[in-house]
Amino acid sequence: MDSKKINFLKAVPFLIATTFGMVAQSQAANINVQILSATIKDQRINGATAILQKNGEQSATGTTNSQGLVNLSPSFADDPSALLIVKKAGYSNLVVKCPCAGMTYAISPVMTNLDGMRIVLNWGATPPDLDSHLLFKNNHIFFQNKNGTDALLDVDDTDGYGPETTTIMRKHDGERYVYAVHSFSNYADTTTHDLSNSGAKVFVYVGQTLIRTYYVPTHTIGNLWTVFAITESGEIQDINTMGGTNGPNLESSTNQATISPVTYSASDLDSAKSLNRQGEDAYHAGNLDESIRLYQSAIDQDRNYGQAYSNLGLAFQKAGRVAEALWANRKAIALASGSTAATVRASAHYNNGKIYEAANQWIDALREYRLAKNEKANPVYDKSIQRMQQKGAQ
Repeated sequence: MDSKKINFLKAVPFLIATTFGMVAQSQAANINVQILSATIKDQRINGATAILQKNGEQSATGTTNSQGLVNLSPSFADDPSALLIVKKAGYSNLVVKCPCAGMTYAISPVMTNLDGMRIVLNWGATPPDLDSHLLFKNNHIFFQNKNGTDALLDVDDTDGYGPETTTIMRKHDGERYVYAVHSFSNYADTTTHDLSNSGAKVFVYVGQTLIRTYYVPTHTIGNLWTVFAITESGEIQDINTMGGTNGPNLESSTNQATISPVTYSASDLDSAKSLNRQGEDAYHAGNLDESIRLYQSAIDQDRNYGQAYSNLGLAFQKAGRVAEALWANRKAIALASGSTAATVRASAHYNNGKIYEAANQWIDALREYRLAKNEKANPVYDKSIQRMQQKGAQ
């Protein structure tokens, strides 16, 4: 462990960690991007395809070498409307907003467990030490305590950029999880702007998919960024707020963080509905990848769009991306409203039950089938419950 942290831990027996990052390199004429593994410290990724894209039209493409480096020279790499897309077989695709010049990113190996999640943090050169924290029942995963109950800190970084990576192997039903980022470099300075100015980004992966990206709030004081929570029922809640902590009492600080309400313009809502309709058209035409992309785009325009989440869950499930389907269905359940809410919730729970049953997870399947029945009577749900009980689930 870094000597700075060893000295600190002698004085304060608790704190925080979990991470993912980016390493900066640049040349006068061309742009170097470096791609690392999110789970193995300093492992360079050879043979990854990096694409810089603007407005879905202009693009520049290259392949990383044995050092994980790719050289690109587009004129729009620092354009905020441009995207960097990184692809590699066996890894989840990474999509991140530019500026991209001189950055190093980490990509996540595909996860296969249904209730798993990988959280990757990256930032700039300063402050040198940001730490990831994952808190849930009887667990606090960070640099001092890297291994917890079905969760661990894969990579810790102390000299800027990252990556720092936290992996949840299996999310426990009925337990709430909170993920936060603390600036160790500004340990007790609650009035700092360093974290806000760090360019920190958090990437959340489920299955083979990047399902959420968070960008640190800018122009805001604080040394603690509470990023998101996972509810007892498995719904991801965006928090994305800055606050302060004087040190070891991180639990209290994260518990005080509240979900920031997001207001969407009429044009955003209209755009979301249009994208959802296009997604439905693509789904019925059998173009699952395009339907998934369109539903995700609709959700980017309106994070409270329950129908888009419901549609996304169906598309993921049909495409065989069942871990992602579970996540989308849970969000659809949480957002269901109006006269059809019970039907939506029952259907989503039933679909989740089928996913667990196919994976031979009888207890989880039984729970979901019972939740479906609680929402709406259906003989199909009764038969499913009986089937799981016959397999020994109680």
